[in-house]
Amino acid sequence: MSDYQNFGSKDTRSGFGEALLELGRQYPDVVALCADLTGSLKMDAFAKAFPARFIQVGIAEANMMGIAAGLTIGGKIPFTGTFANFSTARVYDQIRQSIAYSNKNVKICASHAGITLGEDGATHQSLEDIGMMKMLPNMTVINPCDFNQTHAATLAIAKHVGPVYLRFGRPKWPNFTPADQEFIIGKALLLKEGNDVSIFATGHLVWNSLQAAKQLNEQGIHAEVIDIHTIKPLDAERILSSVRKTGCVVSAEEHMRNGGLGDSIAQLIVRECPVPMEMVAINDHFGESGKPEELLKKYKLDIPDIVAAAVNVIERKKKK
Repeated sequence: MSDYQNFGSKDTRSGFGEALLELGRQYPDVVALCADLTGSLKMDAFAKAFPARFIQVGIAEANMMGIAAGLTIGGKIPFTGTFANFSTARVYDQIRQSIAYSNKNVKICASHAGITLGEDGATHQSLEDIGMMKMLPNMTVINPCDFNQTHAATLAIAKHVGPVYLRFGRPKWPNFTPADQEFIIGKALLLKEGNDVSIFATGHLVWNSLQAAKQLNEQGIHAEVIDIHTIKPLDAERILSSVRKTGCVVSAEEHMRNGGLGDSIAQLIVRECPVPMEMVAINDHFGESGKPEELLKKYKLDIPDIVAAAVNVIERKKKK
């Protein structure tokens, strides 16, 4: 496939906000709840357009999850909004008991995820949320890669019946996927074909992986890049098809190594097609305050780190 171009950097949280407003116009049963972060979540346009369908719960995230679960009983489709850390760790009991266990149709929309939250530091950087949410039965987990894909994902989850965790970020990031894309929950996207190594990426690191593939190509290494926007349910068919072709794997994510995308892929391939694998992820550390680009470099989530992981795993494949 042809190289993807950056058509301008836009924050993924704005993709969510614009799509939420569209959903409000399309579906009278869509309601929104926010925990005192309306501007940060870009939910202000929805709140202004549909004040009777917007609930500002204040800094009471557990209460927000309980209200959302209750609203589904009356046929509403609630979208909750707060930072990823407060959407998961702070309210895990309420999500487990009132939403996941009961299979309630709540859309948990979580902004400021990962280390690129930046200057707010470790207390606000959610690096464990994917693992927490994917372990819950009935929960769908989605982590889109840019503004356009976040917009498309937000529209798609309104039609999905059941609890969803939608994860997106704070910073402006390259916007490179089609504006008119069809978002199919559970179907990974092949972005670049290759035969030497499979790179499975999610969220912001999809763009970094495409840039890494360009650099690898200059070394004569043809990487296959696949966007895993849905972490649960995992697209096992697409993953295994690529792995059987290339014989080695790199996973790339802005999340803790334990419990993240790489963990899910490793569990799959160890059962079905054992091959060498490298994980580009945060290795058992909390984050810290800093600029997003500096933190990506320090915690080894940058383009050179993906390139190095690919080179290493190919060498391991040769030694098998």
